[in-house]
Amino acid sequence: MPNHQAMNSRNMVSVIVHDKATDTIAAVLYAARNWTTRPAWTLPGGKAEAGEALDEAAARELAEETGLLVAPADLALVHVIHVEQGLDRAGPFVLFVFATDTWTGDLANREPHKHLEAGWVFASRLPAPAFPTSTRALTAWRNGGPTFSRYGWSPTSA
Repeated sequence: MPNHQAMNSRNMVSVIVHDKATDTIAAVLYAARNWTTRPAWTLPGGKAEAGEALDEAAARELAEETGLLVAPADLALVHVIHVEQGLDRAGPFVLFVFATDTWTGDLANREPHKHLEAGWVFASRLPAPAFPTSTRALTAWRNGGPTFSRYGWSPTSA
């Protein structure tokens, strides 16, 4: 059982960029790292900096990873996931997932030291293997909800 006495409040963001004309979304293939044993597909995103607004963090992370530019005002919050333990084993975090169909720029892998590739993938699902939180957020967005979920937490009794 994890020790949550030293719980931190890491805020993470990701963005579903939807190309309605082709019904595709922007995705990145994360390279294997010390905390993940194999590459996995995920939505573009990352950590919000201290004092940074979440929508601005999402727009910044999207631009840094993919080169796609979006105004924070064009991002809609579509899902929130409270994660009990990140793959990095650094404790809980809250992932705020935004969506947009308005952007400029061309999709590119702007962080080749982190990602193997960036590409447009079917909006119905991420290629396998995929980060489970990204899969959950994408499914919720496609189905119109729910707007909140938990990942990794033990079920609670009511």
